[in-house]
Amino acid sequence: MSRVGVGIIGAGNISDQYLTNLTQFADVEVLFVADLIQERAKAQAEKYGVASYGTVEELLARDDVSIVVNITIPAEHAKVGQQIIAAGKHTWSEKPVATTAEDAQDLLASAEAAGVRYATAPDTVLGAGIQTAIRAIARGDIGTPLTATTMFHVPGPDQWHPDPEFLYARGAGPLFDIGPYYVTTLLHAFGSASRVQAVSSKSRETRVIGSGPRAGTEFPVEVPTHHAALISFADGQSAQTTLSFQHALPRNGFVEINGSEGTIVLPDPNVFDGDSTLWTLGEDEPTTLAHTGSTWGRGTGVVELARAIAEGRPERASGAVASHALDVMLGIRDAAESGQPVEIASRITKPEPLPEDFDPSAAVLAEGVRA
Repeated sequence: MSRVGVGIIGAGNISDQYLTNLTQFADVEVLFVADLIQERAKAQAEKYGVASYGTVEELLARDDVSIVVNITIPAEHAKVGQQIIAAGKHTWSEKPVATTAEDAQDLLASAEAAGVRYATAPDTVLGAGIQTAIRAIARGDIGTPLTATTMFHVPGPDQWHPDPEFLYARGAGPLFDIGPYYVTTLLHAFGSASRVQAVSSKSRETRVIGSGPRAGTEFPVEVPTHHAALISFADGQSAQTTLSFQHALPRNGFVEINGSEGTIVLPDPNVFDGDSTLWTLGEDEPTTLAHTGSTWGRGTGVVELARAIAEGRPERASGAVASHALDVMLGIRDAAESGQPVEIASRITKPEPLPEDFDPSAAVLAEGVRA
């Protein structure tokens, strides 16, 4: 086993979160930052002490880069992902894995044919908050898991985001922007989804930017701003989930999983920390399950991927899980549009919980030698 060379494609705002952590993790070394805008790539490389920057082609030509982190815009994820695979490199992609089921399936097929891994955000599900709850469910703290309720209710990002139009454009909305965090958490708890039913609505045809230099600017809303879904799972569980940009009363980060012997309320699936609360049948008071494990943040999944490759085991935030999550979200969209249930044909192997001592900053792989 050896330290792993990493390259970054995309030097936008979210690259700060990745570079802050990846440049501190002992098992990886960030060697190159690429972006269409060279000045932006140079600025991020210099800010974080990365030796090289340049074009995507220059990055993909480097033999010392084994994993490429794709943090381009969602519409480019599949195209850039195919470039990375063609270069014979492993991929960590920001969410979503793709914008269509066909593109996601093509990515997984290409990666398998090339003998490389394709892993995908969100890696919040690998944080101490969600993983503590997943371990509790796995060891039987709530008995047999049966049902779940999740809620993400906010007025909408137009209230605070200075440029919110893209969040109300096709391919976005609360379903595809926020949905990956909730759906992925449910998949780690229950395994494969098998069927969805849903309804949707749009509270307003236009929105007005509420803050920043463009405050007062009106823009069109292209997608539903509320989805309510019933998700059925292959092993018999079910989940009621709502994702909304049209609630004046915020309910942000609510995930409750009920079992035959108890109920557990998880922390916000969009963060890496947070305690869980456990109610057990026959007990008068709930128990707080303090989160144990890593709260490092974005980049955690890159290290877990690197270790999985070195150890010859499946990565937990796999492209297969992300593709299945996309199938669920597309199913919710289509069920709401048609008024008919949608069957989910794909299946996954439920990821194993992380051990409590998982630490992405630890030197698990040999130092000083790049893979």
